Amino acid sequence: MSEHHGKPPATVSQFIVATLGGLFAPALVIYLIVKLVVGIHDGHPKDSDQASAQAAVLERIKPVGEVSLKDTSGPQTGKSGEQVVNEICIACHGTGALGAPKIGDSVGWGPRISQGYDTLVKHALQGLRSMPPRGGSPDLSDDEIAGAVAYMANKAGANFKAPQPKTEAASKAKEAPAKDAKK
Repeated sequence: MSEHHGKPPATVSQFIVATLGGLFAPALVIYLIVKLVVGIHDGHPKDSDQASAQAAVLERIKPVGEVSLKDTSGPQTGKSGEQVVNEICIACHGTGALGAPKIGDSVGWGPRISQGYDTLVKHALQGLRSMPPRGGSPDLSDDEIAGAVAYMANKAGANFKAPQPKTEAASKAKEAPAKDAKK
């Protein structure tokens, strides 16, 4: 008596199916790997010449930002309030971004004007709510900020007197006689 534990002997067709199934899985894996490699290779841009390849490399490695050095040792002229507004403040106060009162909007500026000029200047210098200190431009002087505040508030109906823009040399000349008078 033979001992095959109740299993019938394998037929030729079952043997062929098992062999093909065993070959199909590795063939499928090899096919997918080749397809992946070809896809990666085709995905790379073709450089037509050395100059365009060099330009592409330089574009990819260019710096994100730049450092700009400014010489502040010489005489400097201050900007008028209107210049500061047109260069910096207009970004938010021209469109009303982040709740900033628009230039010339007496309804939006009314409650602020009632706080007084000194309070408005303090808020502009230190920042308030969404507005960054100095309107996001740290190189502006206090007088330039104060002039911009007066300009915008006056456009909305206030009657503030803005400080006049001055040069650094003029401010040093005014300080010198004051020091001599104290002696």
